[in-house]
Amino acid sequence: MARFKKLFNSALAVAILAGSMGLSSCSGVSEEQLAELEALKSEVKSLEKDVNSLKSEKTKLTREIAEKQAKLDQCAKDKAATKENLKEVGN
Repeated sequence: MARFKKLFNSALAVAILAGSMGLSSCSGVSEEQLAELEALKSEVKSLEKDVNSLKSEKTKLTREIAEKQAKLDQCAKDKAATKENLKEVGN
């Protein structure tokens, strides 16, 4: 979650920078500003890729947890049934 927040803050910073560059465009844009903007765009794309990768990993882990929980639930049912059978055999 902290990494997502960092990614979001970086994207927000890029948006603010791009917006301020747009407002100051009346005086023209220097080559340095264009290079910085391109670098920031590249960083945003990279961060978005990281976010998508993390979301995919989260989905995978959530599915694995659900599968393990289902196995645990089945074990609990089997254990209860076994205890009941042992009670019947003991009588």
